[in-house]
Amino acid sequence: MPVTEQNILEITPRIIALLEGWSLSPEQISTLLGLSEPLKSRQLRKFRSGSAALPFSGELAERIEHINGITEALQTTFPRNAEMRTLWLRQPHRRFQQARPLAIMLDEGLEGLIRVRIEVDCAWGWSLSEPGSHS
Repeated sequence: MPVTEQNILEITPRIIALLEGWSLSPEQISTLLGLSEPLKSRQLRKFRSGSAALPFSGELAERIEHINGITEALQTTFPRNAEMRTLWLRQPHRRFQQARPLAIMLDEGLEGLIRVRIEVDCAWGWSLSEPGSHS
């Protein structure tokens, strides 16, 4: 489902739950989503409950799209082991010169999300090389 201003309230609790499932701190969640200020516990509770929406922007929508793509690819790679999905994000990876995928995403922002998605979602990465494709 594409992220739009109209459906951001519906998507907010799912994306917060997903990132908390990755064992991210509120500061890391803020960074990954490209928010200008760190999330407070009260905000997280509102987002989790669906009583408030993340502040919509085009960049936030793109970041959520990549986070969802990474999540789906990890579910395909590790269909029976949710722990391995989180572990993959936290382990050094040879294709990132032994950097951890999570560190790449946090340190490089949107470009880091794209790099990690290309690595874990080969079909999506391949589609970028096709003429007329858009990221």
